[in-house]
Order: sequence, then structure tokens, then C-alpha cells
Amino acid sequence: MPNELRRIERALLSVSDKTGLIEFARALSRMGIALVSTGGTAKAIAEAGLAVTDVSDLTGFPEMMDGRVKTLHPKVHGGLLAIRSHPEHQASMLGHGIKPIDLLVVNLYPFEATVAAGKPYDDCIENIDIGGPAMIRAAAKNHHDVAVVVEPADYAAVLADLEAHKGATTLSLRRKLAQKAYSRTAAYDAAISNWFAGELGDTSPAFRALGGSLAETMRYGENPHQWAAFYRTPEQRPGVATARQVQGKQLSYNNINDTDAAFECVAEFDPARTAACVIVKHANPCGVAEGSSLLEAYERALACDPVSAFGGIVALNRKLDAQAAKKIVEIFTEVIIAPDADEEAIALVAAKKNLRLLLTGGLPDVRAAGLALRTVAGGFLAQARDNAVVDDMELKVVTRRQPSEAELADLRFAFRVAKHVKSNAIVYAKNLATVGVGAGQMSRVDSSRIAAWKAGEAAKAAGVPESLAKGSVVASDAFFPFADGLLAAAEAGATAVIQPGGSMRDDEVIKAADEAGLAMVFTGHRHFRH
Repeated sequence: MPNELRRIERALLSVSDKTGLIEFARALSRMGIALVSTGGTAKAIAEAGLAVTDVSDLTGFPEMMDGRVKTLHPKVHGGLLAIRSHPEHQASMLGHGIKPIDLLVVNLYPFEATVAAGKPYDDCIENIDIGGPAMIRAAAKNHHDVAVVVEPADYAAVLADLEAHKGATTLSLRRKLAQKAYSRTAAYDAAISNWFAGELGDTSPAFRALGGSLAETMRYGENPHQWAAFYRTPEQRPGVATARQVQGKQLSYNNINDTDAAFECVAEFDPARTAACVIVKHANPCGVAEGSSLLEAYERALACDPVSAFGGIVALNRKLDAQAAKKIVEIFTEVIIAPDADEEAIALVAAKKNLRLLLTGGLPDVRAAGLALRTVAGGFLAQARDNAVVDDMELKVVTRRQPSEAELADLRFAFRVAKHVKSNAIVYAKNLATVGVGAGQMSRVDSSRIAAWKAGEAAKAAGVPESLAKGSVVASDAFFPFADGLLAAAEAGATAVIQPGGSMRDDEVIKAADEAGLAMVFTGHRHFRH
């Protein structure tokens, strides 16, 4: 409707990100829109040969206190907040010499980038924007009269609206821009409050704010009837959110969830020590192995469960090379994620046009602190990321038989993997490769039996006469509440067990292990993953 159109006569521009600024300002100027600006933004506009009024000339006050105070003034906020159709507001503007500001263009001090760069505390504080959020919120509140832009990506939409309506904006665009404006300030404040909580060591602040920026809108969620979108947080942790997608179709909701699970698991394996491969299906590792090369690691991981690996996610801890790439593309794979890839490997993967290849530039630090979130009805749970690493644990042998060095290496390997398997989790491993994985069962003994069955199926697929569980070790993510789960592992042919311990029946379980001739170690750390 015509009364929803608002002509732009004056624009205030104050930006830290000057991408596209001059082109946008020049377009506004051509339309006869007066430009007001601050500091470095005003300087850039003036150097481009455009007429611009410094905000200090508008307010009658110079910028002061190292630029902390420049836009916090009635002539700025009055120009943004005044309701144009309100007689008293109009009278106040006339009485105090306040001119309307019809378009506000502000992007905030780069606080998130400053924190991500590891800058000192005082630098982070100085990059907390005050005037910017205040102006953004004022303009967004008064969106019936004022348009507000918080990122360069919206310059084109504003110019298109102005051109289509002879220098005016539509209410529908102003509403969209206002919604984005409040989302931006909310995410900005969330980043600041969470950083403060971290600096104070406050794990349970009175208010926990969450914020993220839209990475992409997805075709659907876990199921086709669910909408979904992917958001990035300020955390710069190498992984699916920060990766460069070299090729392949759009990642699905389930792809992202599974790829994150795979890459977090493979990060447990130090690339300086060994090559490693993790194959994930439905957020659970179905095959994990170390090897002298990525090719060997992949082939050994695939042998654990070649059926489940079909349509899975492959995560690697080293630069993808041609040998590994050639083998991986032999079966249907949804995603390959690695720190990097050589040109020959990229070319081989390119032959599978739908296969997504993600390169992260590095591995996440498994020991780094972080926040893990889960929604529940009416709220969400927040906890520390599980950053416990088996290499840092003091393993306690509780049985008469000591594990051999080979068994001890396999025990550490298996417990490393169990951390990333849904509870109840049981992992059989031999020679630094999984041979059977039991995940997500209501009973630990069922997980143990399923893992043993998987080991038998893997042996059949490989043409081996006896189960791969023979001579293996077993990891449990939590204690055995009864001896039955442990005995199921012994029956399958396992020779050693690693578990957290801590059950009321530990003595009973230890006795059963001794009677079965098993070696068993306690870690003192549980790895529930629900």
C-alpha cells in the first residue's frame, strides 16, 4: 500500500566492514540521499569524492573518549526513533533541531573475530560495540519509518527496493531488515556474554544466550516433513561448520550431524603418530582403524562393517591422497572430510559429482574446552564437551593377569573409539582396528552380543574362518553393572577389557574376569554419549 512506503532522504552509515561501502554510498548519493557518517567510514566516503556530513557536525559534539562516545546523542537517536506521523514527536524534532534519519547502515565492531584471534582481554573489551547496537535497536524498533541494514549482503536488496519505488522502501523489506537487526544484536550479545562467562570460569551463568549466523537453509531436517537450517557459532573449531566444500551436492541435516561425529572421532588420532580413518553411519562409528597410510587405515576400517559403510561418512586425519581417494570412491559414500587433499585426489573424487568433499584445514583439539547443548521441552541442557582423552588417564589393572603391550595398545584404541559410540557402547578391537561395534542398546550385554555378532559377520565378508573377535580386546563406555556383558565378550573370544569401573559389583565382575583368564583395566572415566 502507498502509505507503507517511506522515502529515504538521509542515511547514517557507520561500518567496521567496508565491503561494498563505496558502491552503496555512491548509489545512495545518486538518488539524492544525504549521507551522514562517523570516523573511518566518513573518511572513506569523502576520499571517494562523495559529499558526507560527519556525525560530530550533526550532534555538535566531537567524537570523544577514543571514539567510545560519538553517536549516543538525541540528534542521532531522536532522528531514528521519532514516529513521523506523531504530532508530538514532530514538534520535539522541530524544537530541538533534530533531522530524521531514514536509513541506518551499521555493522558492529568485530568482537567475535577479535576473540577468535586470541587477542588479549583488553583488546576484546575495546571491540565491544556500544553505539552500534543502540542505533540498530532504535532503528529496528521504529521500522515503520526507518530501514536498518546490518550486513553488506543486504545492500543490493535495499537499492533494488529504492529503485523500484522511486527512492522509497517498502514496509515488508523494513520488517525483514528489522528482524535481522535484532537477531544480529542478540547473537552479538550472546558472544560477549559467553566470552565473559568463560573468562570468569562461570559454567552456570544466570542467563545463557545462544547465537549463530545462518550458513544455509536446508531442504528438510531429519525427515522430509521437518524444516531445518544450519547455523554457525563464533567458535572457530575445525570441522563441518568451518570446512570448505570442494565439491558435491548440498549437505543434508543428517550429513552434517554424521560428518561432525566422524571428524570429532578421527581427531582422537594424532596424525603425527599414525594415519587413521573413521567411517560413520547414523552418527555411530561402524569402522575405525589406524594404518601406515590412509589407504591401509581405510581398508581396515571398512573391513569391520562393509555393509554399514555403504552410504556412510569417511573421516581422515591426514591429507587425502590419490591412493586412498581411489579406493574410497569404489563404494557409495556420502561425504569425505579431511584436513586437506592433493590435486590428484580431488580429481578422483570429482568423478563422483554427488560425493561431498570437505576440507577443514586442520583437526579439532580433542582436549579443548567447549560447550555441548541439547534441547528438551521448555529448555535446553548445557554441559562441558567431553574432552577426556584416554592417553591422559591413569589405567589401573584390576585382574591377576596383566595385559600385554599389544593388548594395552588395543585397549587404548578401543576406549578412544568407545567415547564416540552411542551408549550403551561396546567396541571390539584388534591390531588397532575395530572388529565389532555395539551401539545404542538399552542393555550393555545386548551391545556386547551385537558387537560380537558384527565381528562374526565381518569375518564372513572377509572370508576368514573364525570371528574377528577372537583375540580381540573390548572397551565399554561405562562400567559393567553385572558380569554378563563381560562374559559375553569372553565367549566371543576377547582377551582383555577396558572399562571405567565404579560399579557396586566391581568385585563380582573382576572375579568373573579372573575366572575367564581376562586382563582388565579401569580408567576411572566414563564416556556416556546419549
